[in-house]
Amino acid sequence: MNHMRKEDRDMKKIDLHKLFTFIDESPTCFHAVANLEKMLDKQGFVRLHEKDTWKLEKGRKYYVNRNGSSLMAFTLPSTKSLGFRMVAAHSDSPCFKLKESPEIAADPYYLKLNVEKYGGMILSTWLDRPLSVAGRIVVKDGDGLRSCLVNLERDTAIIPNLAIHMNRDMNKGVEYNPQTDMQPIVGAVSGKGSLMKQIAKATGVKEKDILGSDLFLYNRDKCRLVGVDDAFIAGPRLDDLECAYAGMAALADCAPENYVNLCVVFDNEEVGSGTKQGAASTFLKDVLERICCGLTISREEYLCMIADSFLISADNAHALHPNHPGKADETNRPMLNGGIVIKYHGSQKYATDAYSAAVMKDLCNRADVPYQTYANRSDIPGGSTLGNIAMSQVSVSTVDIGLPQLAMHSALETAGAKDPEYLIKALRTFFQ
Repeated sequence: MNHMRKEDRDMKKIDLHKLFTFIDESPTCFHAVANLEKMLDKQGFVRLHEKDTWKLEKGRKYYVNRNGSSLMAFTLPSTKSLGFRMVAAHSDSPCFKLKESPEIAADPYYLKLNVEKYGGMILSTWLDRPLSVAGRIVVKDGDGLRSCLVNLERDTAIIPNLAIHMNRDMNKGVEYNPQTDMQPIVGAVSGKGSLMKQIAKATGVKEKDILGSDLFLYNRDKCRLVGVDDAFIAGPRLDDLECAYAGMAALADCAPENYVNLCVVFDNEEVGSGTKQGAASTFLKDVLERICCGLTISREEYLCMIADSFLISADNAHALHPNHPGKADETNRPMLNGGIVIKYHGSQKYATDAYSAAVMKDLCNRADVPYQTYANRSDIPGGSTLGNIAMSQVSVSTVDIGLPQLAMHSALETAGAKDPEYLIKALRTFFQ
């Protein structure tokens, strides 16, 4: 057994504290973007708005968001820009979304919430956990509208399991119906109408002024180290807030020389990316073109820059499961704490090819961090990610990578405690 010294354990806790705080304080995509913006503000980035004309200066740092749930930050070199060095991640995670008019009076006593799935969830992991409600509301503000973040920050709801006495076959496998089995209880029928009252109170607005909402349930568990040597991270939303944090942290640390450094965190990856703020949107393309406009770079020069650009698509990867090793490919079997995972797919669900893989391996070698490879078993279809979707709008060489984790899309996921630092180091090398 590898016995880690107490000093090393303490240092690891310090290194991971900021990541854990970020994830704990980002229960939804809207909070993740707001917290990343706070990080950028402290580093001297200037906020831009898509509806305004951009006046950019070489050597400066900027960011812009779309919908409050996608974010793009970039740093400009002081000299001529040869191309773009880009990292992409996503802000959303599988969870339950509250439907409109969510409260259900269930005879004779309970008050429930009407929810629907957002993304590919492992439903059973949401049972018997304290849950809360967070997201955004849109309120009437004078003659206009404004958006407000909301987080009730208390144990508001729970989805109780059925007792084994009422289903003796429970441990043989249960198929959960999201409409009938997964509705959380929040109180007694006598409290109907209390949810929006609490949301109004939490945001300091009048209930009658709330005209729209995007509200989600989230798991109240906090990120923590687990294992006899604190080797693992257990926490919600590791996919993909680990990579989102690493990308922005690396960007903020690095001053570019000849390339525009850029990190984009898209929303809606878990539901296909086909939204105005998703990877399939024009968000990335729009910002790249506007950077060139703001720097008076011609269309032809822009196309030359695109030809000399590279994208690292960072979205977590499946690690070898210790109880189910047969689910992994025979020769591509990533391990927790084994380093950055380079992802391959013959049918191009991942954008990695020979050239982009070589670039990533070279980066890892120069950063002195380990890397490993992932491919699906040939008889198990895998999921998609950001790389090829984003490249449908902007065609550059792209590698799909991620950090290894277990229980992807569970309400509580497991990852390696060493791997986030490996990724930050590699991305710093990329941006430098």
